[in-house]
Amino acid sequence: MTKRWRIDLAYDGTGFHGWATQPGLRTVQGELETWIARISRSPEPVALTVAGRTDAGVHARGQVAHVDLPDDHDGEHLACALIKALPPDIVISGFAPAAAGFDARFSALWRRYAYRLWDDLSRPDPLLRHLVTKVSGELDLDAMNQGAATLLGLRDFAPFAKYREGATTIRDLKTFHLKRLDDECGTIMVTVSADAFCHSMVRSLVGAITAVGSGRRDLDWLARTAVMSTRCGEIHVMPAKGLCLEEVGYPGDDGLAERAAASRVRRLRSELEQR
Repeated sequence: MTKRWRIDLAYDGTGFHGWATQPGLRTVQGELETWIARISRSPEPVALTVAGRTDAGVHARGQVAHVDLPDDHDGEHLACALIKALPPDIVISGFAPAAAGFDARFSALWRRYAYRLWDDLSRPDPLLRHLVTKVSGELDLDAMNQGAATLLGLRDFAPFAKYREGATTIRDLKTFHLKRLDDECGTIMVTVSADAFCHSMVRSLVGAITAVGSGRRDLDWLARTAVMSTRCGEIHVMPAKGLCLEEVGYPGDDGLAERAAASRVRRLRSELEQR
């Protein structure tokens, strides 16, 4: 018999080749699976399921994962030992038995990302340079928010996604807006949330909207781009360092299993229709 554990974690993505395990490369999943297997003395490799697979260099404050382990393990011991063993660029904030029906990926209702920018009106802090992307010129946030609003809703985001064989690009973009923070740097915060995201979708959306804000592109270009059936080569994929997974939303415990089942069916149907 096994028990499912929910893991809440954060990490600085600078030193990782993304979330997913890759032979010979340092990844967040690889570090976690290695240490969990050692601490739990598992004779078999352990497998983590994650809410959002982040790319190389992307950070996370609110990542969520789950792992199934034999039910005779002491959860408190596992959590304490894992927290002490992990490198300083991964921090575990929660390690607890998962509610019935919980699936870190399929039970999720939405994921929220933030992308941080500095423009010529900002005052960059060198100590934060690996968390924020600097762009040239002064960005027009009004034009950017106007353009961002036109992309909201359920639609095909193929123009803003890297192609993956058999993968659907239909997503429900729930939030996309920008504001300049009242911080010492004058950082521009781009907030994006959706039911799920395609590969490089957030960085492509920010790249497209930044082109509008800089005056290199206009809203008509954005409208034409948004209805393309394939990836738009004119969109600049923004650097990974400015992106952070901030939060993953789930239903109440009584809705976890239903949400996971519905997500699996919808994802399978979408992928079959895409082929």
